[in-house]
Amino acid sequence: MEKLKSASVPEAESGKQYHIALKPGDVSRYVLVPGDPERVKRIASFWDEAWFVSSHREYTTYTGRYKGVLISATSTGIGSPSTAIAIEELARIGADTFIRVGTTGALHKWIKVGDLIISTGAVRLEGTSRQYVIPEYPAVASLDVTLALIEAAEELGVRYHVGLSASTDSFYVGQERPGYKGYLPPFSRGLIDFLKSVNVLNFEMEAATIFTLANIYGLRAGMVCAAIANRETEEFIVDAGVDDAIRVANEAVKILSEWDSLRERKGRKYISVALLREWLESRSG
Repeated sequence: MEKLKSASVPEAESGKQYHIALKPGDVSRYVLVPGDPERVKRIASFWDEAWFVSSHREYTTYTGRYKGVLISATSTGIGSPSTAIAIEELARIGADTFIRVGTTGALHKWIKVGDLIISTGAVRLEGTSRQYVIPEYPAVASLDVTLALIEAAEELGVRYHVGLSASTDSFYVGQERPGYKGYLPPFSRGLIDFLKSVNVLNFEMEAATIFTLANIYGLRAGMVCAAIANRETEEFIVDAGVDDAIRVANEAVKILSEWDSLRERKGRKYISVALLREWLESRSG
């Protein structure tokens, strides 16, 4: 029977958010956002310390420390509508950097099952981002988050690819999989071939909304996903590469924290080649 501020502002006087059941101080500025609630605890198992914060509906949250950096993970559930709620409410309580850690289906045979895909942007085939902005608005990842993910993947020695993703609202017909009784609408036929022809790497279901909202609100976002399926070879191995994606995301947060500290000391708003050179020299020295 808790009373919220209003129907337009559905949060408690403490700032506790209606859906994610979190308040200011519960999470780090850096939040990993997997879809699966079960993956949150798995992500936290890689940290030096972790504690359960909340679980409500599809939103489960842990906070902890990874190599000295305060870090959080909150599940978004499957698809963009619930993901938008998570980003909205996490931003309201102080999070400003989001990394999607998920699974995905590769569209090209040269992407092996178990490889990682780091997304630079997403084709907005979902509907949620259209509630926020015109279709022509690009869904692009943040440069520094993407660079941190690439650096982490290099340091950890995992196989990865960098490029565009496609975000859909449907796992089945929206990704050109036959629906029940083989149903496939005409407008879904040929979608995979078209996306391959314009060098889109993979299907997934949340990145476009995360990137769009982050850009609208002046936040940061990136994505690393494990390719557990390949639509060209028809191979599907559940869980392939997921631990690698988790390791890369965690390490990227550590790297971003170091870059953010360096930027603040230098009075710079953005990461640059000069700052990256200084960061690399400090690590080697």
